[in-house]
Amino acid sequence: MTSGGLAQRQLALNIQLRDDATLDNFLCAPSEEALMPALRAQLGPEGEPIIYLFGPDDTGKSHLLQACCHLAGSAALYLPLAELVSYPPDDVLQGIESMSLVCLDDVHSVLGNADWELALFHLINRARQSGCRLLLSGIAAPRVLAIDLPDLRSRLSWGVVYQLAAGEDESRQAIMVFRAGRRGLDMPAEVASYIVNRAPRSLSSLLQLLDQLDAASLAEKRSLSIPFVKAQLGW
Repeated sequence: MTSGGLAQRQLALNIQLRDDATLDNFLCAPSEEALMPALRAQLGPEGEPIIYLFGPDDTGKSHLLQACCHLAGSAALYLPLAELVSYPPDDVLQGIESMSLVCLDDVHSVLGNADWELALFHLINRARQSGCRLLLSGIAAPRVLAIDLPDLRSRLSWGVVYQLAAGEDESRQAIMVFRAGRRGLDMPAEVASYIVNRAPRSLSSLLQLLDQLDAASLAEKRSLSIPFVKAQLGW
């Protein structure tokens, strides 16, 4: 199957990459600094054939997988397995090893399904033979995932494994300041702290609030202050 056909399959499955999912738009924790060079180098001749990212929800796994797809362009395919578990696995995975990079998000969501586990096992073997790079994510390290097929566990452990740190309030505040700065907004630390202490804890919710504040700041030509944030968010 051609890369164009695979891209059409992604569109048919209604899978879209977020425009803001880029590597430059991701704030690494100190423990994650080695990860970024590995992701940027994966498609190169010395790149890792398989990289596996794990961590709890809201640690940026999907962001990084989509960012690498943006970086690779039409040579990459992103598949969120949590949204595709009801599809026959062969319909989803057939022929995708012809791509330069395949990003499989939430691998843990299809485990325990014998057909999916076997299909993943065969895909990893085919990818290794064809030179396709794999970027995978899951909620836990391969050695502790609930995998019924022992050979799949060994295949998932073939590559380099990176753990993403769970975000505490300080890191969420730092991300808010960083992402605001990427938009050209000056968000003082006290404003970020005010938002994080009152908003839902999920990072996606915080970034949606940033969208709202960005639009309001532009429309009203106001800087981000606590009174402005309070008025805009009704707090």
